[in-house]
Amino acid sequence: MAITDIPILSLLRTRMQWHQARQRVLAENVANADTPNYRPRDLDPPKFDPLGPSHIAPLALARTEPGHLAGGATDAGQFPGNRRDGYEIRPAGNAVNLEDEMMKVAANQMDYQAATALYSRSLGLLKIALGVK
Repeated sequence: MAITDIPILSLLRTRMQWHQARQRVLAENVANADTPNYRPRDLDPPKFDPLGPSHIAPLALARTEPGHLAGGATDAGQFPGNRRDGYEIRPAGNAVNLEDEMMKVAANQMDYQAATALYSRSLGLLKIALGVK
């Protein structure tokens, strides 16, 4: 079996490639912050599960005592899940918000570092299993 056939390493490699591509898109958004009529772009995350998260049953909180308050975790409509429609547009027509873009860049960097750490540790475990130093 080739090392590229191991599913976890393949998934981590795909995730790292996605983070690299997203970094390029976010850098373009920051670079065009003053370009008239420019709209920021972003990449959709890769989908690894063919069934998707819609097949996961919602988790309800249990009331074990009558004095406990009822949990509001089942009300998913309370908070908006996507803010793509809420970009503020400046008079020049540009919709890039530098604060949002820099937060996305920082989050993307941390996620990339986590994926690379998992990848390198997985390779380290394989080396230990094979007896290679």
